[in-house]
Amino acid sequence: MPTPIQRQDKLVLVRPPQAGDARAFVAAARTSARLHAAWVSAPSTPRQYAAHLARYGGALPTHLGFLVFQREGNALVGAYNLSEIVRGVFHSAYLGYYAFAPWAGHGYMRAGLALVLQAAFVDLKLHRVEANVQPANVRSIRLLQAIGFTREGYSRRYVKIAGRWRDHVRFAMLAEDWRALRRRA
Repeated sequence: MPTPIQRQDKLVLVRPPQAGDARAFVAAARTSARLHAAWVSAPSTPRQYAAHLARYGGALPTHLGFLVFQREGNALVGAYNLSEIVRGVFHSAYLGYYAFAPWAGHGYMRAGLALVLQAAFVDLKLHRVEANVQPANVRSIRLLQAIGFTREGYSRRYVKIAGRWRDHVRFAMLAEDWRALRRRA
């Protein structure tokens, strides 16, 4: 297994999930069930977390997850997942994410996303990271826009969530976009 990618700044630490995170993750997911209800189904049982870990823990070349921890206090504040990592001529991945209550809206996910994008474009050498968000998920859309993602389109009935096909707004960031934003910062 390759060396796990870990990055940190003054506010957060991001690293792949580990078996020892199960209790904190499951508790955070359960506490955040109402926050996530319309948008995502975060693993909320030990069995679901084990499946999540098997998929996003770094053993598969096509998926890599990151947990976001508050640097001060070490609280688990959220998760990012890079899915369907494709190599060859594509070098792309899909980005999924969710914050945990009560940490949503405090800047931790924005700091974590900056570090995850750094890992995606530097460590994984991806060319494109795409994120798809339901149109009513205003906070999530604001996060992507604040970090510099570009809106690329609208996908009708794109993903089945909570038993219904949901429309999504499609955003992406390219490696050259990320480098340009870094130069300006």
